[in-house]
Amino acid sequence: MIPDEINQFLVQAFTGGTPPFVEAADGQSARCRVTYNPSQIRPGGTLSGPTMMALADTAAYALVLSAIGFQPLAVTTNLSIQFMRKPKPKDLIAEVRMMKLGKTIAVMEAGIHSDGETELVAHAVITYAIPSKAVTS
Repeated sequence: MIPDEINQFLVQAFTGGTPPFVEAADGQSARCRVTYNPSQIRPGGTLSGPTMMALADTAAYALVLSAIGFQPLAVTTNLSIQFMRKPKPKDLIAEVRMMKLGKTIAVMEAGIHSDGETELVAHAVITYAIPSKAVTS
C-alpha cells in the first residue's frame, strides 16, 4: 500500500478522531506526523505518553501495510517505549524502520521527535503479528 491508500484506510477504520498522517511508507521505513493539539498536553506541560504511543503504533502499522499490502488484521503484539525528554508543544514526527519482516511477525523500531528538532523525545520497539493472506477482514 502507498501512503495515500493507508491514510484513507486509517480515516475510515478509526473514526474516533484524527489519526496520525502517514507522510511516507515504502516497506522498509515510514514517517508519520501527529498534529499538535492543546488537548494532548498533560500536567507538567508535556505532550502525553498516549499521544506518543499512538503515533509510534500507527507509524508501525503504516509500515507493515506498506510492506505486506492490505491486511487490516495485522495487530500489535508488543510496544515498548522509552520516554527520553519532554516534547515541545508542536507536531510530533515518528520515523520507523523495519528490523525484521517474517511470514508471521514484523519487528520495527521508531524514533519520535518534535517537528523541526533532531533530539528524540521517545524511542519505541513495536512488534506486529501478521495474519495469513487468507484473512482480509
